[in-house]
Amino acid sequence: MSANKRIALSSDHAAIELRQAIATHIAAQGWEPVDIGPTTPESTHYPAHGQAAAERVASGDCALGIILCGTGQGIMMAANKVKGIRCGVCSEPFSASMIRAHNNANMLSIGARVTGEGLALDIVDAFLGTSFEGGRHATRVDMITALES
Repeated sequence: MSANKRIALSSDHAAIELRQAIATHIAAQGWEPVDIGPTTPESTHYPAHGQAAAERVASGDCALGIILCGTGQGIMMAANKVKGIRCGVCSEPFSASMIRAHNNANMLSIGARVTGEGLALDIVDAFLGTSFEGGRHATRVDMITALES
């Protein structure tokens, strides 16, 4: 685990409650949630929230990020446009573990309208509990990073 224990959390209006449950859950594990909103249920634009969290991770302010929208797809697409971000949408724990182990993902996206709270917390635990394996996977991650230039 990184010495930086800060995790950027953001969502659109569809995922406020699940985001807050995740914040409480990771805080109990010793992580420092950096909840960048929103806090009210008015309709918001997920690209802005994905970008805001991704910029916190890309800058090093936060070690990792967890973002949410209705499906997890749109906010993930926005986050992946920020240089240095590798974010995947996960709907079960195995994929969350594998995006860390093999892809060195630094952000996780979850769909609040398709994933219940208990499963979402299991997905978060798998993501946070897995480290990058390096080795042959490092070559592939370097290839992904090269696409940014």
